[in-house]
Amino acid sequence: MRTAVHVKLLAAAAALTLGVAVAVPVQATEYDDQRARAEEGQRSVGLSLEEIDELLEDTDAALVAAYAEREAIAAQLPSVEAELASAEDTLARLQLELALLEQRLLSAEASADAIAGQIRDDTERAVAVQSSIGEIARKAYQGDLAGASLSVLFDARNWEEAVAASTLTDSALRVHTQALRELEQARGTARNQEARLAAVEAEIADLTAETGAKVADADAARVAVQARQDELLGLLAEQDVKTAAIEAQRGDQLAAKARYEAQQAALADELKEIIEAERLQERRREVEREEERRREAERTGSQSTPGAPPPPVPSVTGGSIGPGILGSPSPMNPPVITSPYGYRIHPIYGYRKLHAGTDFRAYCGTPIVAAASGTVQWAKPVGGFGNQVMLNHGSPRGTSLMTSYNHLSSFAVRTSEQVKQGQVIGYSGTTGTSTACHLHFEAYLDGDPVDPETLL
Repeated sequence: MRTAVHVKLLAAAAALTLGVAVAVPVQATEYDDQRARAEEGQRSVGLSLEEIDELLEDTDAALVAAYAEREAIAAQLPSVEAELASAEDTLARLQLELALLEQRLLSAEASADAIAGQIRDDTERAVAVQSSIGEIARKAYQGDLAGASLSVLFDARNWEEAVAASTLTDSALRVHTQALRELEQARGTARNQEARLAAVEAEIADLTAETGAKVADADAARVAVQARQDELLGLLAEQDVKTAAIEAQRGDQLAAKARYEAQQAALADELKEIIEAERLQERRREVEREEERRREAERTGSQSTPGAPPPPVPSVTGGSIGPGILGSPSPMNPPVITSPYGYRIHPIYGYRKLHAGTDFRAYCGTPIVAAASGTVQWAKPVGGFGNQVMLNHGSPRGTSLMTSYNHLSSFAVRTSEQVKQGQVIGYSGTTGTSTACHLHFEAYLDGDPVDPETLL
């Protein structure tokens, strides 16, 4: 039976037993809220509007809300997890780049230390050589070097010693000159190395600063995504708690389903008893007519042919009637079927349930008309059906035909009243186990529910 998603109304309807009918008026603002909630549920859970409506008919609204919210949250998790994974990949890449740059920096610093040590050694050597050269120059300027040379010559014991001393002096001068030249070359090399190292350090410093900024951005992104994921996981955990609490009501839901099915079976039994009683009564009338014809023949003394024996009472096992025998119970032009006859699988609990009629769109207070001429079998509240009009259309084509009009807000006919096809018999509502105004229309052949659309 068609409903719409509305937590407040369903909570009220769920509190009803199937043996009690209560009319629940729906205000325009509430109906708009119902539609908004239904559309949101449709997007979140992936069900059609009619499936959500039928789901609410025998399911606690809190469970449906928790299920829809949980599915909506769960649907967001993959994208958030993908964003988180991407941010973590970016972070890992940047951290690797930073580690490589740090290795390059350490290598450059080691090179700088080696060059600095070489520069220090060369500097010390340069100082020593410069001091030596300065001393030689000073002595040369003062003539000491010449005197020293003459002294060397005069002090020599022989000519060979004098030549050797002079040669040593020249060699010393050449060594100092060569050392100074090498020192200047080393200083030039060191300056080049220092310039190169400074350039490398500047480049690495720039790259380190850039990578550090990227790492900071990646960290911020990861923290933001992680916070969002934590939030969603928290909501999901909260919904799991709600769902678990409501899942504890599974037994109550299954009990409600059992009551609904028992009510359907009881209604079918009652209709079959009515049909059985009508057929027995028709057989008695036929017997009485036959007896009257026999007495009349005896009274007049006329020759009469005995009538055929009365037919046996047919068994109530269901018959068949072709399409077109019923008109639409909805005066809407054209009538809109919102939910057809058939079995449904509960999307949360998974049980199978027969939707034993056809739902027509009928806003609150819409006139509902008789689908065919007949007698009002009853017009009364009938448990989860709410206010129900049951019409008995007799036995066209040898099969008993009845129709029921459910969840009415009020009646326009009384029990035993004769009605014509198209006559208003009541007004649509949301009584019984229903949370939005609509018409739930059922048809019965020999007391068994059949698809009404096969008779329209």
